[in-house]
Amino acid sequence: MHLSHLTLLTISLAATACGQARDTGESALEAQPASQAEASPGYSDISVEDLHEMMAQKDFLLVNVHIPFEGDIPGTDVSIPFDEIAEHLDQLPQARDSRIVLYCRSGRMSEEAATTLAAMGYTNISNLAGGFRAWKAAGYEFETGDAPQEGPAAAARPEAR
Repeated sequence: MHLSHLTLLTISLAATACGQARDTGESALEAQPASQAEASPGYSDISVEDLHEMMAQKDFLLVNVHIPFEGDIPGTDVSIPFDEIAEHLDQLPQARDSRIVLYCRSGRMSEEAATTLAAMGYTNISNLAGGFRAWKAAGYEFETGDAPQEGPAAAARPEAR
């Protein structure tokens, strides 16, 4: 019987402690240290539907960062390998607030490139969530062709399309 009272007391104390933590009014995000709560990737993800709609009034630079080259979404302006984006800023708009949309095959490489650009002060970066796999799965056109030639990938876009 003594063991039952001890068990009941332990459960009661645990429930009270949990209840007090919940009653603070803090959300899980607010309860995090400020450095974690304020951390953000510095770019936004967009859906293939968003990009498809944006293409009608194209006012942004569309950049393919996938390596090896497998093709382009129609309207792609430049191809820059994701791991060389910082070395090819001359192929991006000089204004750091210009809209830039990055994509790759699945989204991983473009996320890395977007993070790099955001860390360099670019403020209007979008990443195509799901990459060109999601684009193709949605039934949108995708152009395959020859890989860009030597030198900066963006300088040699495939000509025959």
